[in-house]
Formats: sequence, C-alpha cells, structure tokens
Amino acid sequence: MNQRSGRVKVAKRQSKKRQAEQYEEQIKQAVTILDRVSEDNTTPRNIRRAAKQAIESLQYLEHTPAIRAANAISTLDDISQDPNMPPYTRVVLWQAVSILETIKD
Repeated sequence: MNQRSGRVKVAKRQSKKRQAEQYEEQIKQAVTILDRVSEDNTTPRNIRRAAKQAIESLQYLEHTPAIRAANAISTLDDISQDPNMPPYTRVVLWQAVSILETIKD
C-alpha cells in the first residue's frame, strides 16, 4: 500500500509538470499572436497598447499561469469592444483569448 501511494504521488507530480509545460506553450502561442497585433501599424494605437499590456501580464512569472492568463484575458476583453478595432484584429484577439481560456489552476 505504501509503495502504491508513492507511485501515485510521483504520477501526480509528473502530470502537473506536463500540464505546466503545456500551459507555458499555450502562453507562448498567445504571446506570438499578441505580438503580431502589437506590431501591426494598421491597428489603432490603443489596441496595440492593450496587446502589449496583455503580453506583459503573460510574462509576469510571479503569478501562476492561470492568473497570468486571466489578467491578459481581462485586458483583451476591455479592448475588444472598441468600435475602431479592425475586424481582422478582433478575430485574432479572440483567437488569443480562446487559447488562454483553457489555462486553469
């Protein structure tokens, strides 16, 4: 029984490690998407600024991946209602948000 519980703990740790690696990969994907938006000169400045703020939130390693994702989503949700946002930019931001929404603690 004791060996079994030890193996279960090791398996849980490995699973959490794999999950953390997966979350970091998803964050990298979102950062890549947001970086494209923040560098696009056809996108209004306030939207580029919000994309940069979301990137900063995602790169703040003091928080867990879920908190970083939630902070970035909040920033993007605030700006997504902007009537001056080009439709293609809105779709790209939704893509980043959908990636980030899968990250949980």
